[in-house]
Amino acid sequence: MQRSAISFAFLAALAGATAVNAQAQALPGLAPPSATSQSSESTSGGYNPASPSGGAPSPATQSQNPFSGSVPSKLVPGVLQLSLEQAIERGLKQNLGALLSGEDVRAARGQRWQALSALLPNATATPYVSVSQINLRELGLSFSFPGANIPSVVGPFSYFDARVNFDQSLFNWQLINQTKSAAQNVKAAQYTYQDARDLVVLAVGFAYLQAIADAARIETAAAQVDTAQALYNQASDQLKAGTSPAIDALRAKVELQTREQQLIQARNDFAIQKLSLARVIGLAPGQEYELTDKSPYERMGMPTVDEALKRAYATRADYQAALASLRAAEYSRKAAFAGYYPSLSFSTDFGQGGQHPSNASAVYDLRGTLTIPIFQGNRVHGDVLQADAQLEQSRQRLENVRGQIDSDVRTALLNLESSAEQVAVARSNIDLAEQTLAQSRDRFAAGVTDTVEVVQSQEQVASAHEQFISSLYNYNYAKISLARALGAAEEGVKQFFKGK
Repeated sequence: MQRSAISFAFLAALAGATAVNAQAQALPGLAPPSATSQSSESTSGGYNPASPSGGAPSPATQSQNPFSGSVPSKLVPGVLQLSLEQAIERGLKQNLGALLSGEDVRAARGQRWQALSALLPNATATPYVSVSQINLRELGLSFSFPGANIPSVVGPFSYFDARVNFDQSLFNWQLINQTKSAAQNVKAAQYTYQDARDLVVLAVGFAYLQAIADAARIETAAAQVDTAQALYNQASDQLKAGTSPAIDALRAKVELQTREQQLIQARNDFAIQKLSLARVIGLAPGQEYELTDKSPYERMGMPTVDEALKRAYATRADYQAALASLRAAEYSRKAAFAGYYPSLSFSTDFGQGGQHPSNASAVYDLRGTLTIPIFQGNRVHGDVLQADAQLEQSRQRLENVRGQIDSDVRTALLNLESSAEQVAVARSNIDLAEQTLAQSRDRFAAGVTDTVEVVQSQEQVASAHEQFISSLYNYNYAKISLARALGAAEEGVKQFFKGK
């Protein structure tokens, strides 16, 4: 249950971050939850789960969050060897969140060209030839004079006209600001795409490191099965020799079967987590692969809070996107207010016209138009009110992102320091627990104690290994979270993980 809850919370936070960025500039974003402050990290890079055990995300979460999906690539024959860096490279190419964000950039560019087209010259050619014959009676006209025969059918007659039309806005402050706003929206989309790439790194790192942790749990569970089997054999031998009661053999048998169940569950969890990782990075359905990185413990230096915040504000793509969205809103407000201003435009057409192309002559028309708004039914006032509201929302979103960055950086640094200390303690606990187990088995062999003490020692060894796996996973994920919090996830992963 804990494993599934963590994965669900992580993906739900990704979806929440996507919604936050979509409100900021109509484009998506991502972040995992913290073990102690899930609700405060909508775009956090400081994920530090209480337990790294994973579990498959729910179908509802997968369908809502594009970063949990992908566009599958082609099947690779054989077993694919996959490192963390290679998984991230595949994710950046195939992850659905990154692909959709890239298309948002293209859509924003299209909107900019649409706005710019109103300021650029527009030219059209309109050649046409018309041949007509009119029945005057159809139009309700009838002529009748004594001694005169006036026909009711006129024609056929023809005329020809072929012109090139030019329209040019000479001055329109509203269109100018709309174009500037669209240009800022393009920048916001580009920054959001970069932020989406960082979020893909975070999502892939989450899935890959969780798979590594699950693989380590299989090894630990298998070792525990071997230990329980040895204890059961020892208890059975003593029972046959009459030196131990039957209850000791029963306890050992229960302990062995419990460890076997845990091994079965660990293998299943690992298989499911590999499926989740394959979906995130876009592997072909049914693709077999192996994880080559084992994520060893490597202590890294930590920047100060001030240094990290300074770097984050300068490099975080979501912050730059929020700034660009604010500038776009400012131009939109100017464009709305410019509805009160006059505008000047020029249009002309020239070409050939006549009864037939053979006898056509030059025709043209030149026109300059000054449009002066007098009364528009408070339409401009309504536009300004909407633009003011959008501008204030952009300011509020920018301040929210700024505050979130501060929280992300501080959380990531705290998680990194805490998890490093947990690794050291967990490693020491493994040694102590294994020594305790060895002494308990010796005492049981000597007949000094029963299997209760040995089973308890085995539980302590299993717990110590689980804590070590959890703390090691937390520490390595804290590295990726810090890289994300600083706005350099792609570079940070290459720096913090050397493909061990």
